[in-house]
Amino acid sequence: MARTPRYDRLATERRNRASAALDRMEPAAIARLMNREDARAVRAVGRVRSAIARAVDTIVAALAAGGRLFFVGAGTSGRLGVLEAAECPPTFGTRPSLVQAIMAGGRSSVFRSREGAEDDARAAARTVRRRARRGDVVVGVSASGVTPFVRGALGAAGRLGAATILVVCNAASARGAGARLVIAPAPGPEVLAGSTRLKAGTATKLVLNTLTTASMSRLGRVHGNRMIDVQPRSRKLRERARRLVAELARVSSPRARRALAASGGRVRVAILIARTGCSPRAAARAVRESGGSLDAALTRVASPRRQRR
Repeated sequence: MARTPRYDRLATERRNRASAALDRMEPAAIARLMNREDARAVRAVGRVRSAIARAVDTIVAALAAGGRLFFVGAGTSGRLGVLEAAECPPTFGTRPSLVQAIMAGGRSSVFRSREGAEDDARAAARTVRRRARRGDVVVGVSASGVTPFVRGALGAAGRLGAATILVVCNAASARGAGARLVIAPAPGPEVLAGSTRLKAGTATKLVLNTLTTASMSRLGRVHGNRMIDVQPRSRKLRERARRLVAELARVSSPRARRALAASGGRVRVAILIARTGCSPRAAARAVRESGGSLDAALTRVASPRRQRR
């Protein structure tokens, strides 16, 4: 039988002395205090950057070999995983199945809290067994580190042969969680005791942002610091795509628009069309055969001048 955690010993549950008089403070003082405490979260993430880098290496290797990435959590931690997974397709052009989220309590818990769902380790294990497989990466997200749903998910993932990572804000509670790699920023007690949507949430979001951004960058999903897989499905994003094509292909705005139209809205393909004058089919083939790397695709496509020779 699992031992009941000593919640009173968790850093995320302790009282913060700096905010002991929170209920009597003026708004400006609260804002100043919270800003100062939020800075602790940023510094805490900086102290675990080596662990984050190791996690990125694990994720990149798995995705490059055909694996997928899962974020698993409950409450605020789970919602942060949902947010990260949801942002990958529009930001990096990934298919929705590549980066997924598993939320305690299911989809409805994203919008309305179901606090008891975090205690259902069996439900987590069942979901992981149904959705994950060997070669995937399962990232458990738990501010406290003792959430049964997350521990159940990590245990099941490990038995499947998936790589397991835990993002936690209480390093001591990571023991026995079933993760091969632990990322444990320590932002300290919350301004509002136990409210881990605050500093712990901020630290967690910074870690997850870095995991996806660094991994996708290493996998060729960006060019320089540009989102070349942006999906131009709104006015703002269509304009961003046009600017990307114009700047990276070094062509006029009208020519960039024509290339985008010819490419069916695929920015990488449009850049090749505009920069080399090749056909949409040749550009799409070059992108595909280069594994998505724009630089490699550009070297594959001969310029019109070279083709004439």
